[in-house]
Amino acid sequence: MSMHDTGSVRSKLILMAVSTTAVALLCAGIAMLLLDLRTFQRYWIDDLTTQADIVASVTAPAVSFNDPADVAQSLTLLRVRPQIVAAAVFTANGTRFATYVRTGVKANLPEQPEPAGYRIERGEVVLYHDIVENGERVGTVYLRSRYGVLDRALSYGAILGGVLLGALVIAAIVASRLQASITRPLEAVTDIARQVMLRRDFSLRVPGHQKGEIGVLVEAFNDMLAEIGRRSDALQTANRTLEHEMDVRQKAEGALILADRRKDEFLATLAHELRNPLAPIRTGLDILRIRSGDAQATQRATDIMERQLRQMVRLVDDLLDVSRINTGKFTIKMGRVELKAVVNDALEVVRSYIELHGHELVLELPDRPVFLHGDATRLAQVLSNLLNNAAKYTNRGGRVVLKGEVDENTLILEVADTGIGLAPEMLDSVFDMFVQVDSTLERSNAGLGVGLSLARKLVELHGGTITAHSEGLGHGSRFVVRLPIVVEPEPPTKPTPAAFISAESYRILLADDNVDFVNSIGALLTAMGHSVVITHNGPDALAAAARFCPDYAFLDIGLPHMSGYDLARGIRKLPTGALTVLIAVTGWGQEKDRQLAFESGFDHHMVKPVRFEQIEEILGSRSIIKKLRT
Repeated sequence: MSMHDTGSVRSKLILMAVSTTAVALLCAGIAMLLLDLRTFQRYWIDDLTTQADIVASVTAPAVSFNDPADVAQSLTLLRVRPQIVAAAVFTANGTRFATYVRTGVKANLPEQPEPAGYRIERGEVVLYHDIVENGERVGTVYLRSRYGVLDRALSYGAILGGVLLGALVIAAIVASRLQASITRPLEAVTDIARQVMLRRDFSLRVPGHQKGEIGVLVEAFNDMLAEIGRRSDALQTANRTLEHEMDVRQKAEGALILADRRKDEFLATLAHELRNPLAPIRTGLDILRIRSGDAQATQRATDIMERQLRQMVRLVDDLLDVSRINTGKFTIKMGRVELKAVVNDALEVVRSYIELHGHELVLELPDRPVFLHGDATRLAQVLSNLLNNAAKYTNRGGRVVLKGEVDENTLILEVADTGIGLAPEMLDSVFDMFVQVDSTLERSNAGLGVGLSLARKLVELHGGTITAHSEGLGHGSRFVVRLPIVVEPEPPTKPTPAAFISAESYRILLADDNVDFVNSIGALLTAMGHSVVITHNGPDALAAAARFCPDYAFLDIGLPHMSGYDLARGIRKLPTGALTVLIAVTGWGQEKDRQLAFESGFDHHMVKPVRFEQIEEILGSRSIIKKLRT
């Protein structure tokens, strides 16, 4: 057993077996040695007593007859017992009668005998034995003998030492063989534990089917590995889930931060975009107030205010449309529309804006009619948004191109400009809500960041796609819209509202608590030859309707003392109320507001601010309403 192996279970087991054996053998050897020495002493005393008894028997007559020579002769016979070194015979009165001393031995013989008995002193046994003749004590025998107990102990100890050494060797060999049944499973457990620690593989198990405590240990170790494996798998699964949740959370946090930043930018931009039209409108009002007599200045101020008002209406409409789309309340009126009509509607909105910036507008459209299945107003809104952006983000004197072509059953519309262009990373995100191109020039012309998002949603509602292209900043941009087309014949065109306006005059009731608004509209209608009655609350309007029997009634919803809904229901109950065309004019433009208006008896729902062209169009539809009601 080497020194480095002293700490192992194997070495400890062998050491334990050898130590136990050594202690057991040593105890047994000591007990056997003491027993042997005891036996040896008894034997030695008995032998010496027997020898003294023989000497007493032989020398008793000679002592009785006072023959010292015969006694001496008898004592010389003791030379055959080499262990007896000295002897003496004393008379009854204690006189030393005869002696014997082994040759070469120096012995001091006692002068007087002692009582019968023995004692051991200085490695010798001294024995006194009475000489009895015919029942009478006639003398005493003295014997001194070597006591070989030390030699006996040494020889016996040597034998025990040899036996002990041999037994220890045998015990070590047997223990070395038997310890394998204990140490081998322990080594297997240790090896598996080391592999698990290095490889992190909890599917490893200790082989074998041991019994007893070792078997219980191996089974418990394997069960522990299985439990740790299950907990490790659960922990890894939890870690993966946590990592995924952290990733999602970080992305959500990033999205929230981005959305918050865009919200702040949007609010700042919204304030900017709303303030921009207000300034020229205010200036126009000042011109009208100061130079009311100057027809040219008045007309120029009116044009400015109309243009800025349209811009504000456009902003508000875009925001409302985005809100409706996001809340799922946006609907489009699908029908057959002609491309050129859509383009004309769009140009009507943006042409003045393009001309204001001094851009060159180029149109390249198909010669033949192209019909689409969609909402003409919303499609025009898409084109006007794209053209408006092209004009806004192009430096003055630039070029804006609207090009259309047919590819099988798809209409491809492209709006291109020579403006500031788009960075590659903005091509996809430019359609996201509130996203704006971040550069100095764009910031001076920033919009709300909803136009392109609204355009994409409208195109997708029509089953089409829209993509952005640019060669980079400073190289202009292109927006390509793909829409499905239909090829059925074009239906007959509808008569224009202008024919009705010039042919008839109507009785018109106006009810609104905004005095300036309703008076200005009333003045325009009066100037066109219509009979107009103006009221500013619900009860007065109902009374006027009963008295005036209007052909048209433009009613505000938020009237004092009676809502527009109740007023409409009241007019419908009048004898001539069924013939009156009721128009709700209100700032409430949600779908539910329209539905409430129609349920109250209104024929039309108009959202403020109202263009006068819209009123003219309503007046032109009276013949159609008449036909429907008759």
